[in-house]
Amino acid sequence: MLGAVDPELPALTRVLVRATNWLGDVVMSLPALRAIREALPGAYIAVVARPGLVDFYAREDCVDRVIPCPKPKGFRERRAFAASLRPERFDGAILLPNAFDAALMAWMARIPVRIGYKRDGRSLLLTHGVAVPEPGEIPRHERFYYLELLRRAGLMDRWPDVEAIRLGGADKAREAGGRRLAALGIGGPVIGISPGAAYGNAKRWLPERFAEAGSQVAARIEASVLIFGSGPERELCEAVAEPLRASGAAVRNLAGETTLGEFIDLAAACRVFLTNDSGAMHVASALGVPTVAVFGATDDAGTGPTGALARVVREHAECAPCMLRDCPIDHRCMTRVSAARVRETALELLEEPAPAWTHEPRS
Repeated sequence: MLGAVDPELPALTRVLVRATNWLGDVVMSLPALRAIREALPGAYIAVVARPGLVDFYAREDCVDRVIPCPKPKGFRERRAFAASLRPERFDGAILLPNAFDAALMAWMARIPVRIGYKRDGRSLLLTHGVAVPEPGEIPRHERFYYLELLRRAGLMDRWPDVEAIRLGGADKAREAGGRRLAALGIGGPVIGISPGAAYGNAKRWLPERFAEAGSQVAARIEASVLIFGSGPERELCEAVAEPLRASGAAVRNLAGETTLGEFIDLAAACRVFLTNDSGAMHVASALGVPTVAVFGATDDAGTGPTGALARVVREHAECAPCMLRDCPIDHRCMTRVSAARVRETALELLEEPAPAWTHEPRS
């Protein structure tokens, strides 16, 4: 147990959790969602999430229901969605994102207890507003930011052990991924590559270097390569696929062709995953897949992958991490990262003891 719930906090039996809006943040907030279940074991817990993120919660047994929430286009849509929640008679809302909209939704839904950080000018909409941690008060990784919200709100008096974030149902995802690979006519080991990043171009390593590192790792372990991305990233992913094909590797560009659930299944079946700092990185590492993540503009101490099978590759640049969407100079934080270093990091990971889910020997 994580300690008793603060007796001054009203009893919560039907709880609405507003999920974060980006896949990486959803993964990093997962320990907090599980901590809510542990703190309120008998409660009915529903998660409100963007439609594209609903699949993420399908195998998480800490959730009773997922309610899709389309991105509202105006106040009328916001009000209509909030009104649709009123018949559910939620007695508490826990708002994981900082957005004003999240608090407005809970207020308009007439949920009596509204817990969230006092940010974005929304304090008056919260019944239990929580002060934002000052720098240095908690560890820098974002998972602790969500957990600290719960601790300061009185839902627990200490954090759970969250050294590594792991998705629920990873074994089932891996089995489903194996079946999807068979349906695609792909046998043997598979390497996953995710060259995109939703936040901006500054987070993206060079496509030709992803191809170079991927082709060398694939040749070493006789693997096929799957390239993942969103529909708008199709061209970017093809810039990785073309040189891989030219090197003789068996490649499938799946950008825009998978749902989130299908991506999770296929990523779970990969032997190693090469990626930027992205939602795909967080999913792969949380599935326990050996993951090599290239960082530059962003801070791996705050948003890096977790667990013993994740490795961050970065080179020193005096301007990094800048946290900018686009590099205003020469993108040196990324151009200084060589394909050879990523390749060697991936091969070192593949020489680690095989994960518990497989008895296949490492190449």
